[in-house]
Amino acid sequence: MSEQKAPQGVDITGKTIAVLGGTGDQGRGLARRFALAGHTVYIGSRSAERAAKAANALVEGKSSQVRVHGLDNAEAAAQGDIVIVAVPWEGHRELLVSLADKLAGKIVVDCVNPLGFDKKGPFALNVPEGSAAQQAAEVLPGSRVTAAFHHVSAVLLLDPEVAEIDLDVLVLGEDREATDVVRALAELIPGARGVFGGRLRNAHQVEALTANLIAVNRRYKTHAGIRITGL
Repeated sequence: MSEQKAPQGVDITGKTIAVLGGTGDQGRGLARRFALAGHTVYIGSRSAERAAKAANALVEGKSSQVRVHGLDNAEAAAQGDIVIVAVPWEGHRELLVSLADKLAGKIVVDCVNPLGFDKKGPFALNVPEGSAAQQAAEVLPGSRVTAAFHHVSAVLLLDPEVAEIDLDVLVLGEDREATDVVRALAELIPGARGVFGGRLRNAHQVEALTANLIAVNRRYKTHAGIRITGL
């Protein structure tokens, strides 16, 4: 497969990254990879103490150049140039409404998957706005909302034995410059490639596909990702 060219003219050197809900597995995994790539990362949580504990665990034994800080979600949102939303779906709307002022003008990356679970396994939930990303765009009219990182295994992100992760990260959004920045952000994860995946109105099926990947993982005892061929 040919390699997709990185976004031209996109330089995210020095950009700080905040991860709201960063004490969960997905948030910690993303924070870890971005910090290892040399970026200053702020882990956000409802509890600043819990965030600080998670941040300290990620930098323990690492070089002093690995910079991860724990703050409450509001402070993390204020500190990040790029803000990733990795909170549980149940608190998604409420948190973003409360942070709308702090997130104004910033690139916001929503990676929340609205899923339910029953005896038959995972399934996609109906979201009135269409998707979590569309809900974020509705409550954050002053932000540059994108959607990405839905299919990246938290287990692989956190595993120190996994040097590279073999997958494409679909990036969706209305703002071409913002999606290019997030594509570049995705490529900070060794082995990953950022691929533009359409406008936010197409985010529902990307979020819902996570239920299929969970089913694959359970059946085959793996941590599956996706690749787009032909690029």
